[in-house]
Amino acid sequence: MEEFKRILIATDGSEYTKTAVEKGLSLAKLIGAKVTALYVIDMRSLAMIPPDEITTPIYEIMRREGEEAVAYVENLGKSMGVEVETVVLEGNPAEEIIRLGKDHDMIVMGTLGKSGLERLLMGSVAEKVVRHAPCPVFLIRVKKEG
Repeated sequence: MEEFKRILIATDGSEYTKTAVEKGLSLAKLIGAKVTALYVIDMRSLAMIPPDEITTPIYEIMRREGEEAVAYVENLGKSMGVEVETVVLEGNPAEEIIRLGKDHDMIVMGTLGKSGLERLLMGSVAEKVVRHAPCPVFLIRVKKEG
């Protein structure tokens, strides 16, 4: 049977991903795995903004959100006795999760289960990761409140 020693937990820092983070950390604790918490700054959103003095503060806000998101995973992991390494990258979220997944035994991430027009227009990071991941992917479906 395949051993899972390294788990990649991808987070976007939103409230709905906290369920996936908690389940991923619980799994890591149960099987004695180390965790990498990953946040990807989606640089595609900055590409649409003309480069000027506005771009730098927006990037800094996105960077801070990423640091806070992985710190949440790290702190929760510490409280559970799980070793967590944090990583904040820039790029396309799906591509970076897949790339970093090559060094891991499993990827854990949340999904809102988008469908129809919303999925067509926005795409699904989770779907892209599942289709191209180099390792098993554990998707946690979370219902959007509201």
